[in-house]
Order: sequence, then C-alpha cells, then structure tokens
Amino acid sequence: MTVYQTMQKIYCVLLLVCNAYLLEAQSYRKLHFRSTVVDTHNDILTTAINKGYSFDTNLKGKTHSDLARWAEGGIDVQIFSIWCDGTYGPGRAFARANQQIDTLYATVQRNPDKIAITTTPAQMRANLRKGKLSAMIGVEGGHMIEDSLAYLDSLFRRGARYLTLTWNNSNSWATSAMDETRWKDSLRHKGLTDFGKAVVKEMNALGMIVDVSHVGEQTFWDVINTTTKPVIASHSCAHALCPVYRNLKDDQIRAIAKNGGVIHLNFFSGFLDSNFTARNRAFNRAHRAERDSMRKTVTDPYFVEDYLFEKYADEVKGLRPPLSLLLDHLDYIVSLVGTDHVGLGSDFDGISSAPQQLDDVTAFPLITRELVKRGYKKREIRKILGENFIRVWKANVVKH
Repeated sequence: MTVYQTMQKIYCVLLLVCNAYLLEAQSYRKLHFRSTVVDTHNDILTTAINKGYSFDTNLKGKTHSDLARWAEGGIDVQIFSIWCDGTYGPGRAFARANQQIDTLYATVQRNPDKIAITTTPAQMRANLRKGKLSAMIGVEGGHMIEDSLAYLDSLFRRGARYLTLTWNNSNSWATSAMDETRWKDSLRHKGLTDFGKAVVKEMNALGMIVDVSHVGEQTFWDVINTTTKPVIASHSCAHALCPVYRNLKDDQIRAIAKNGGVIHLNFFSGFLDSNFTARNRAFNRAHRAERDSMRKTVTDPYFVEDYLFEKYADEVKGLRPPLSLLLDHLDYIVSLVGTDHVGLGSDFDGISSAPQQLDDVTAFPLITRELVKRGYKKREIRKILGENFIRVWKANVVKH
C-alpha cells in the first residue's frame, strides 16, 4: 500500500467518525428541541432583585440564566422560584413574595413576544406554538403565606402553581428537613399541624401543586396521608447516593411514585456528590482569613460565599463533580420507580456549584445527550424532560 493510499484510508476513517459524531449530535439535539423541556426550579428572580439585574438583558458570566439563554438551552417551561429566607417574618414575607412576582410580570410585559405568564396547560400549549417561554411561578417557603389561607389564595390568583411547604426554616404549621434533622429532640411539634393539613387541602382545592422539597420526614408523611392530588419534589436528589438531609430516602421516593408524583433533580453539587462538602470545607479553610474579615463588614449572609466563589473561580471549578453523577441519581430513581417519576429542577441561580459542563441553562441539551448515551428511549426522555411534570400539573388542575 502506498503512502497516498494509507493517507486516503486514514482520511476515510476520520470522515466516518466525524459523520457519526455529527449524526449523534444532531440526533440528541433534535430530540431535545422537539421535546417540551420543563425546569421546575430557578432562582433568578431573587438574584435579579438582589444584584439589580434585569434578566431580559445579557447576563452571561454573571448568572446561570437570562431570557436569551433559556431559548438557547431549549427550555420551554421555566418555573420561577419566589423565595425569601426565614428572617422575613410576619408583615414582610408575603410582601417580598409579591415584589418578586411583580418583577416577573414587569419583565414579561417588556417582552411579550418572548415570554408569557402561564397558569394553565392550554396557555403552555399556545406558547409552544408561538415559540414563547412559559413562565410559571412556584413559591419556595410556606412562611410567605404568613399563616393565612387568604394569602395562599392571593398567590394562586397571581399565578403561583406550586408551594414548597417549607424552606430550610420551619413555619408554625410545618417542619423543615433542616430543623427535623438539627433539632429533632427539641422541636415543639414535628410534621403538619391541623392548620398545615388545611393548607394542603386548600391547595388541592385550588389546583396548586404541593412541593415536598425541603420538608422534614414527618411533614412529608403527613402530606402523603393528607393530599388527594399528586405531589412533586421540585428540586431534590437521592439520599442513598448523597446522604444529606435535603435528599429523599428510598421509601419517600416510592411513596411519591405511588402518589403519582415526580422527583425533579437538583443540580447542586452538594446534593449530588457526598464528597463535595469535604472539598468545599477545604476551600473555606484556605480562604478563612478573607472570609472572616468580610463577615465583619457585610450583613448579607450569602454575599461572602458568592463573592469568594466568583473571585476564585478556577479553584471552585475543581470542586465540581462530573456530570455523570447527576445521571447516576436519575438512574437510581428510575431503578426504584421507573421513568414516570423523575424530572429536572435545576435550582440554577440559587446554587453556588453545579456539575462540570452544567455552567448555565444553555447546558440542558447535554443532559439529553447523556440520557441517549445511557440507552433511554425517546419516549422515556421526553417524559423526563417535561412530560412527567405536565402530567402532574394536569392532575392538579381543578375543573370548573
């Protein structure tokens, strides 16, 4: 064989490899962008208000999300988290929730051709036809209703379609996973009070989905025994693979499946990788002096961590687990309960670290690529990307 023939043969092999790669890329991207992709949890509203950003501008390099990048990532339905921590007490929490909803409405009004407030599946279908992002609302923390069913009804009328019963802080009627773990022997009560059960029943009556992410185990089981509709975990992972208080144990995963609900996977490194906390602590020790100095002058409890993560971005990148771990959590849940009960709830713009490659919302197609590689069928992938959530949403809608 001549040198020319050898080179020609090598060229043909390379051409075949390149063509195969391109076909694979086109195949998973086509599947991704033809599916209805739902992300059940994103905190851009809090980030935008706190930092003075408008998410209909280019925020690349500043946030995980903005309006243009949702389109680039093939997101069709984004549920915007309405959040504040437990320091927002009576007289402040409900107002803070409405401030964030106002911000979302204002952004939608500036961009009516790109995004629309969405409260029904019919509106979502219309938006899909028009190429608009469906903006849904989820309230993260029952303390924002300030012990008032009237406030719950008001948030529903403004567009909220799920309520996470607690954030890390418990409220007067439901205990959180953090508190049930940390203060398990000193809590005045655990789980749902009678008023808490009334909240769940009112949500069922309204058509508002009950979200069990963040809730304590006793609260979880009280919900399962009270609700008449399917629930979601909007941003949680598998406790068996990463045993942190925020993740779901096997019996909880099975209970959600039996209820007809869906677990949406959180992208936070610390909920995916059991070794992340140790790596993060080492990072904190390395920058302890700077951290302690800043804490003397800064009142925002989240500012220091965000600042250090941005300043030492190269170090932080090394803390991140591989993308494969997110898929491992998905595989694990599927092995327990099947593909009908898992989805995606990124927690983007509410987390300080995500797996390698998941740098922002434009990376969602990479998840579809990995699902294809792991042998999931197209119909299963479409369920995971969004159809499972839509099924639960429809099951919660109250027909008049």
